[in-house]
Amino acid sequence: MEADASVVSFETGAVTAITRPLPSEEPVGIIYGGVPFAVMMVTPSCLEDFAYGFSLTEGVIEDRHDIRDIRIEQTENGLRCSVNLIPDRLHQHLARKRALSGRTGCGLCGIDDLASLPSAKPPKGEAPRISIGAIRRALAETEKQQPLNDCTRAVHAAAWANLEGKIVALREDVGRHNALDKLIGALLRRGEAPDQGFALVTSRCSFELVEKIAAFGARTLIGVSAPTSRALTRAQDLDITLAGIARRDSMTVFHGIERLLQQEPTT
Repeated sequence: MEADASVVSFETGAVTAITRPLPSEEPVGIIYGGVPFAVMMVTPSCLEDFAYGFSLTEGVIEDRHDIRDIRIEQTENGLRCSVNLIPDRLHQHLARKRALSGRTGCGLCGIDDLASLPSAKPPKGEAPRISIGAIRRALAETEKQQPLNDCTRAVHAAAWANLEGKIVALREDVGRHNALDKLIGALLRRGEAPDQGFALVTSRCSFELVEKIAAFGARTLIGVSAPTSRALTRAQDLDITLAGIARRDSMTVFHGIERLLQQEPTT
């Protein structure tokens, strides 16, 4: 989408009229077994990835095989995403009580009781040991692989890098939670192993992002901004390596410093 706008220079006071691209933001209704579950404000790209990732991080599915197929339709008011679950999974889902009325980037909408806060199980296996060099390479590569943000300066990105720091997948969205759900969905559909890489987000590391990473089974989360206090507590409980304020020349490690290597691992 494009919109007319005016640029004002603080130095000269000059005003210039321009046409500026803006990111799309549309309501997406997520439906399981014909029953509405959530309405989320999402950038309408990679929606099948979003449906897979959202379904996993919301606890609706446990793996990709729980979904038979996905149908996405344009309606007068927005997009409808109908997710066809296998019978056992649908029955379990319908027995749950939660309806989400989502806003952009909101991860806890629809919860009416503190006991219903998301609580992912601790990921299995050992957390990977990752070199500082790999994280630096992933940061540099992530900066180059955000076409929508380069154009609009208005979206978040979530990227997955392998243990050498090569970006395997990257997704963008107006909502940081949505971007991560899209990324997790893409990884889930590809069958990527959660212990063979790490996630990088261009936002703060909030509690919900830690929960989503744990739901996928990953053990390392890097953010370009600082985490919240609850995100750190949850990362400690789940033993997830958590670093923030990540730049090319430095980053702050809040948990798991012993798993970050100064030297590249030898083969």
